[in-house]
Amino acid sequence: MARILIIGGSGAGTLTLGRALASALATQHFDVDDFFWHPTDPPFTARRNEAERVALMERMFLPRADWVLSGSPMGWGDAVIPRLSHVVFLTLAPGLRIDRLIARETARYGARIAPGGDLAAAHREFVDWAAGYDDPTFLRRSRRTQEDWLARLPCPLLRLDAGADLAALLPLVQGWLDRTDAAP
Repeated sequence: MARILIIGGSGAGTLTLGRALASALATQHFDVDDFFWHPTDPPFTARRNEAERVALMERMFLPRADWVLSGSPMGWGDAVIPRLSHVVFLTLAPGLRIDRLIARETARYGARIAPGGDLAAAHREFVDWAAGYDDPTFLRRSRRTQEDWLARLPCPLLRLDAGADLAALLPLVQGWLDRTDAAP
């Protein structure tokens, strides 16, 4: 049984590693954003309330024997904590993380986030928010608040520098899972 959370700052690669790990383990992958936000256009504008998020997670995957979840349920998803078997924490140099984030958003939204695009202001706000992650005085989700949250988890934690490519990271996680008897 493996119920794995992959967490880190925006742009660190949690979604990429989560999808690849779920595929390698022949299990399903879920993204916290799909539970946190209602599907809208423009995206990421309407939050679900906490009870709705948790209820949706309960219906979709939490009772299953194995799954991979990418993203941060910190601050609202405490129902996930007792279900976790393992957590992978990805870190990445701030400049590289923001570069990856901007590249990802450009690939997703193209001209919509360019100056004059309908998502330009939201994109700038998102990048500014994401850049605050490494500032220990940042009052929203930050590396410091994630580190504090991770320190309270009752399951094994693997810390990885996400500067390596996926082909290098995936076997590190798989080997760790094998050593901790979490692989399904």
